[in-house]
Amino acid sequence: MGFFITFEGVEGCGKTTQLRLLKERLQAAGEKVVATREPGGCPIADQMRAILLDAKNSAITPLAELLLYAAARAQHVQEVIAPALKRGETVLCDRFTDATLAYQGHGRELDLTVIGQLNGLATAGVQPALTVLIDCPVEIGLARALSRIEATTGAREERFELESVRFHERVRAGYLALAAAQPERFVIVDGSGDVAATEKRMLAALAKRLPAATQAALGA
Repeated sequence: MGFFITFEGVEGCGKTTQLRLLKERLQAAGEKVVATREPGGCPIADQMRAILLDAKNSAITPLAELLLYAAARAQHVQEVIAPALKRGETVLCDRFTDATLAYQGHGRELDLTVIGQLNGLATAGVQPALTVLIDCPVEIGLARALSRIEATTGAREERFELESVRFHERVRAGYLALAAAQPERFVIVDGSGDVAATEKRMLAALAKRLPAATQAALGA
């Protein structure tokens, strides 16, 4: 089996950039890597992503939102993640089940037990071996995210960025609570600095948490 790493954090924390940098390092060292994201990661789930992140769909109810995430995840796991792990590859995923607990559970204040049950159903037992939580103050993250959205020429995926600061504070607190409850799986990386500083912290945090072969490939 391969090794499954997820990247989590509030909007604009820098997780997507850090995932890309780790992917490049692993591939340069000869590792077979699949980089993917949620919601999305495959054609059917990408269509659900378009619905979930479009600010025009602000009328989506919290429960409908939760069920769409679960449906997208079920497709994604069976089509992309599980096959890659079976091939023995390293899978890097930008958001996974913890995002649903943080956003729909702590942010939307839906029942965490119900979310856990849906996550278990959607993943068919596939769980990350390691989760990198890139943490930064909400104000810093939102400023970065909104700046990125203004600069984009593609779809404006901003439905969550337009939520209140209080919502995002609940999400951040939810992530930190998840990390505190599962220290054997989570590593927390300070993402408030620039990209290079965050990458240095991430590599240091991962040095003893990756499989031996991967550590050797990175020179850790």
